[in-house]
Amino acid sequence: MWPYHPDLLATPVPRYTSFPTAAEFSPVDESAYRDALSTATGDVSLYVHIPFCDRICWYCGCNTAAANKAQRLATYLDALHREIALVAAQLPASARVRRIAFGGGSPNALNPVDFIRLFDELVLHFPLEEPVVSIELDPRALTAEWGPVLRAIHATRASMGVQTFSPGLQQAIGRIQPTGMIEHGVEVLRKAGVTSMNFDLMYGLPGQARPDLESTLQLTAGFGADRIALFGYAHVPHLIARQRRIDASALPGPQERFRMAELGYEWLAAAGYRPVGFDHFAKPADPLARAAASGRLHRNFQGFTEDGAPVLLGLGASAISSFPTLLAQVEKNSGRYRMSLSQDRLPIAHGKARSADDRRRGAVIEELLCHGRAKVCRPLLDDAWELLAPYLDTGLCELEGEYLVIADRAVAYARSIAAAFDPYRQHSPRRFSSAV
Repeated sequence: MWPYHPDLLATPVPRYTSFPTAAEFSPVDESAYRDALSTATGDVSLYVHIPFCDRICWYCGCNTAAANKAQRLATYLDALHREIALVAAQLPASARVRRIAFGGGSPNALNPVDFIRLFDELVLHFPLEEPVVSIELDPRALTAEWGPVLRAIHATRASMGVQTFSPGLQQAIGRIQPTGMIEHGVEVLRKAGVTSMNFDLMYGLPGQARPDLESTLQLTAGFGADRIALFGYAHVPHLIARQRRIDASALPGPQERFRMAELGYEWLAAAGYRPVGFDHFAKPADPLARAAASGRLHRNFQGFTEDGAPVLLGLGASAISSFPTLLAQVEKNSGRYRMSLSQDRLPIAHGKARSADDRRRGAVIEELLCHGRAKVCRPLLDDAWELLAPYLDTGLCELEGEYLVIADRAVAYARSIAAAFDPYRQHSPRRFSSAV
């Protein structure tokens, strides 16, 4: 069994999809973003954010709203088209876009025709170089009409938000989607040419027990998911008002959450999936598993990825761009977002300049999370020593020469160990999700 040390899991920690994290963001000038864009030579990845869903799930912490007003979607898309043109015009001639990811919200909250028009705007303005195209989809709105759309944009990767197959748990989190709906979604994706299909699953849901999770894992494997992301539900109703509809008294306790994470990890590994980082799993032939095996795994705002591009451009309200020296977030408020673009201003609101020290620490954190080991220079190790000591003393990690190595059965502590190298955690008042 995984060693359980509740005291070492008690402090909430970030998921580290960036470093520094968004909790450290402060106002950023548009000029800083323009300067960063001017340095974006070579490989560039795009992330396009669609902050709408047909129905809002109670557990969700994403920046999204109900897609129940046609005018709201139309005005948002007009602004997004303008942002695409403005950002693309700032890129150096040598930039090449090799990846495009659509997320949200739910991109399929849009009308299929509107989505094709959006994709055409990317084709028109950005220098696309046979990009790998991925998309997040809500199976409740994945109609047959989306098959030709996915094929037309050459989407080979897709992720469906499944969370759980248990009807009772679906009711408890406000996301009703019968198994037949998932089966239909799988059929649409495979017929459209999707070769890497991901299921998002959750543990730690209200009323969930280990047999519920195991049943969901069995069904997921039966549907042939190529990738699985198994997340612990983060209950933070003080930050996400919609979560107040969830019965907090029914949530599993910390130790049960820990055992659910262990069950998921062990079950999927036994079923032939390769563990990738601390919460992703992939079939051995999938590009994500191959990247993990060859040391090419990275981590960005989409989670664990084989995308090694140094620049990720985020488009759409609340999307975040990542440059070697800057993190920059688009305005979250849709009204201010549209207003800025109506005046031909890039709607950058917040971000963080990344110092040389930030980059060194970020590299250590990414290596620990992606590969379970990182080369750490003595000054960084000395600075983190007090926070690392409990994990070293319990054998959850160890020093091997210049490397800090996380023990094989200590994957659940990876984020907590990585957080020892994050000096901002000592001062940030923001509360994060539980470590497991």
